Amino acid sequence: MLITPNASMLAALAAVAPGTALRDGLDRVRQSGKGALIVLGDGPDVLEICSGGFLLDAGFSPQRLHEVAKMDGAIILAADGSRIARVNVHLVPDRSVPTSETGTRHRTAERVARSLGVAVISVSESRDAITIYVGRQQRPLLPTPPLLAKANQGLQTLEQYRTRLIGTIAALSALEVEDLVTQRDVLAVVQRAETVQRIAEEIEAVIVELGADGRLVQLQLAELTGGIQDDRALVLRDYVSELSAWSAALSIEALQQLDADSLLDFRLVARAVHVGTEGYDPEADISPRGYRLLSKVPRLNQDTIELIVGHFGSLQKIMRATPAELALATGIGESRARGIKESLARLAESSILDRYT
Repeated sequence: MLITPNASMLAALAAVAPGTALRDGLDRVRQSGKGALIVLGDGPDVLEICSGGFLLDAGFSPQRLHEVAKMDGAIILAADGSRIARVNVHLVPDRSVPTSETGTRHRTAERVARSLGVAVISVSESRDAITIYVGRQQRPLLPTPPLLAKANQGLQTLEQYRTRLIGTIAALSALEVEDLVTQRDVLAVVQRAETVQRIAEEIEAVIVELGADGRLVQLQLAELTGGIQDDRALVLRDYVSELSAWSAALSIEALQQLDADSLLDFRLVARAVHVGTEGYDPEADISPRGYRLLSKVPRLNQDTIELIVGHFGSLQKIMRATPAELALATGIGESRARGIKESLARLAESSILDRYT
């Protein structure tokens, strides 16, 4: 099973994505039936483990990479892949660094990546495969067709989860208007929104691998995930406990630290995001502050929303306030306050109709 790539791995994948000169060179090496060991980085730490070989210091091109790969030793490239620094090098990494690989080239690649934190690429002549190592992570470079199939499968899964999330958010909106929200209702939205975000991150990693071939997948992903992060943040702003020095941003960070199994446990999710004033109680009543519903009012800026929530403190009080009270609390004109009240009434009516029809 592939591990979700970290930022360093994503940067390395982008450097070797289809459409780049480096990927062209790697494909030429693989197609010729040759093997290669390539280090992306020629800093002092890399040069310290180099033995033998010779300095080339020539501009990079796919053709040159193919030619120098005919030699037995490793190839050292500049960190940005713009030039070939050294060739026919013997790498001597720390032998105490653990490795799960068996072949000499792959064992060396993993040890160098783990010990120095640089990207190392191994082209296997026996397996006709390319593997990239960065730190403790490794990833095979797949051809475009299987990557597209993987991306499309991910998009289908994302669409299903997004549809469920939208339904859960719509149900929460109706419950908020009727003041019937429980902790379970809030946690269901938070849990599903985080799941959607994680699926999207998996697809983003595949898009990076696809390079120039991933443009259409990127457009589809943006269409499916539009507004999801905003909704998650607004739900958390509405419900994070006021009794703790916590925030929606801290809740999102805590959610990201949960593993897949923990994310399914509402008790652990509640503890991570600080929803509820007295610990986990799925049936406990809980009231929103009103950030999310107010954000749906047309032409209502963030400063005015902060004033409204800061003055009234809860959605129910905001819903019961008269236009005059709303105008007095925010300093806006009464006609504008009346427009806000009418928008809130329409949103409330729409939410309830969506729930019962």
